[in-house]
Amino acid sequence: MKIAISTLGCKVNHYDSAVIEESLRQEGYHIASFAGTADVYIINTCTVTEKTDAQSRQLIRRALKANPHACVIVTGCYAQHAAQSVAALSDRVHVLGNTEKTDMGAYLKQITGKNMRIISVADCGCEKRFISAPAPRLFNRTRAYLKIQDGCNARCSYCIVPSVRGPSRSCAVEEVLSGFRNLVQAGYQEVVLTGIHLGAYGLDLSPPLHLVELLKRLSSDTACAQIRLRLSSLEPGEISDELIDVISRTDIVCPHLHIPLQSGDESIIRKMNRSYSSAFFKHRIEKLVSSIPDINIGIDVIAGFPGESEEHFQNTLSLIQDLPVGYLHVFPYSRRPGTPAALLSDQVPEHLKRERAQRLRDESQRKKQRFYSSFLHKTLPVLVEGKRDRKTGLLKGFSKNYIPLLLNGPDELMGKEIRGRVTEVRETVVYAETA
Repeated sequence: MKIAISTLGCKVNHYDSAVIEESLRQEGYHIASFAGTADVYIINTCTVTEKTDAQSRQLIRRALKANPHACVIVTGCYAQHAAQSVAALSDRVHVLGNTEKTDMGAYLKQITGKNMRIISVADCGCEKRFISAPAPRLFNRTRAYLKIQDGCNARCSYCIVPSVRGPSRSCAVEEVLSGFRNLVQAGYQEVVLTGIHLGAYGLDLSPPLHLVELLKRLSSDTACAQIRLRLSSLEPGEISDELIDVISRTDIVCPHLHIPLQSGDESIIRKMNRSYSSAFFKHRIEKLVSSIPDINIGIDVIAGFPGESEEHFQNTLSLIQDLPVGYLHVFPYSRRPGTPAALLSDQVPEHLKRERAQRLRDESQRKKQRFYSSFLHKTLPVLVEGKRDRKTGLLKGFSKNYIPLLLNGPDELMGKEIRGRVTEVRETVVYAETA
């Protein structure tokens, strides 16, 4: 039986899909390309914005059309949030929630063997445990994800994620260490620690543990000494002096952080139910840059939150222009049913959201070019990816501080960390030569 899998959304979703794929391979299923014909299509969805909802529906319809006899299993956050709407798309569509997808093999047998239609979505708010699985080894040749946390206890007024992922829960420390070692033994040169709210890692364990302590354990593990460890998103209040000290003193943790700002205007920050001020955010960024050489910081920002005036937006833009960050992830505000922000009456018109988002993206391009150009003629450690750049045919890789580089060289360099000297920066494209 041919199974095809497609994934939308965050690193956690991609990790979950890799777990599903590896478990199905071990059960004897053949994993096929989603672009081709399969007997079963599994779609791991996202619901963070209206756009990702639409992308999920598009993938479902594409799968239904690709094989009129195939069944389509829809799981993930959109399935969790809108199970009945998803099921209404076709009687060949089966719906599994975020908890149920961990038993994909068992549900697949029921669907295909007993010819049953399944719509099973448990209340994720009742989930109190981290569902562990062996760290999958099906990522690209150089980089793997390791999920160590799931769920979120925060209540940002615009965010639907806590309602579809449940409360924060953490993987046991020994399981994290074991999973990390397994990925190192499998040959991965970089492991990205990921979670829905990574900075909350360990607070629910008994006894409680902080992410900083986990980083210390990983950094002191001799089996992991030659690997890169990259962190996914951390909240501003989680950037403690101790965390900064750990990153600055260890070679294993990459000098690269992603920190959500969302808004730089105080009144909008309060409406978002975010727990910091713009001054605090700026202080943390400046502390990071002064303490960790060459650090690259990316920030999330939302354009057009309800009630955002041009003055509010200018406050955000001015703060960002003053921040020594390397890039932005820009999101036009998306009205999510069930969130407090969706009920606000002062919604911003779509054309203003798009216009402000574009101004922020333009600023991101300027930030990138300025940051990349600061490394001209410098030599950086570059982890070469397993595929060449499609447009140029050159090798491509990432520095420890997350600068994408294009290099000349043979295929034998793929999957290895080499030294690359930056020779040219064309807008936001960085060229280097092997050093």
